[in-house]
Amino acid sequence: MYIWQYLYSTYLRYWLKWLIRQATGTCELQRICSGNGPGAARTLNTEYSLKSSKSKLLRSAVESSEEHLGKHVEQIMKEKNIKTQTNPLFKESLHTSLLQITGYKSLYVTVEEVRKEVFSPENPQHEDMLIKLWELLMPSVALESRVTKQWGDIGFQGDDPKTDFRGMGVLGLTNLLFFSENYTEEARQVLSHANHPKLGYSYAIVGINLTEMAYSLLKSGALKAHFYNTVPGAPDLRHFHQLYCYLAFEFDKFWRVEEPESIMLFNQYREKFNNVILTRLEDPQVSLTLSTPS
Repeated sequence: MYIWQYLYSTYLRYWLKWLIRQATGTCELQRICSGNGPGAARTLNTEYSLKSSKSKLLRSAVESSEEHLGKHVEQIMKEKNIKTQTNPLFKESLHTSLLQITGYKSLYVTVEEVRKEVFSPENPQHEDMLIKLWELLMPSVALESRVTKQWGDIGFQGDDPKTDFRGMGVLGLTNLLFFSENYTEEARQVLSHANHPKLGYSYAIVGINLTEMAYSLLKSGALKAHFYNTVPGAPDLRHFHQLYCYLAFEFDKFWRVEEPESIMLFNQYREKFNNVILTRLEDPQVSLTLSTPS
């Protein structure tokens, strides 16, 4: 298989593209853009075509910044001799695909920056976010103090949640808060399930673990099809948070269906859930989204 892949990418693909161009009078990018509507199929194929090109100009397009995309599209059309008059939709289609491709890279950079931000009790913004998380999840219960065993009621391990954010930094807190702010009823419902006497789990700790899952999927590129299908332009941090909300809600359903014998088996079921998500992401039409709250 590896030998075939090497031969195809190194020799056969070039000549196959040449033969098809002679027969159809169109280049590979034209065929991709005309043969696919907006979404993952078009953008993934465009990305592969550009990265595999022998042209440095085409390869550099996927590394461009958003403000220079228009220039890259014009240069590609010139190099491939593609006329707007005969291909009126090509320019817009290619620009949209490049916006999604470069936007995915930018999103990872942004997510990484938030992940690296260490939670600090001395930072008023961090503290406000933490207190707001409590108020949204436990609206009828007042915190007795900033450091208290009450944090265990929403799934933190100790008396001070700051220690639980070490792995994912402020990203973990931001995800938890986004879910509570934008899907308040769903978040409270999941928390009630997490506090079940038999099938319960640590809501906040599991939530931070799911942040790590979302981050790893983003880093590996596994989320490309999802974002290319659900975001018509460049995905941003809000879209990442929405993906987290989907994972949090779906994991709760998964956990209750599986009925693990003990929370000690969490890692085993977490891996199983991760494989379920990876399988869903293999679908070229994948869209991992919760319905918009009313």
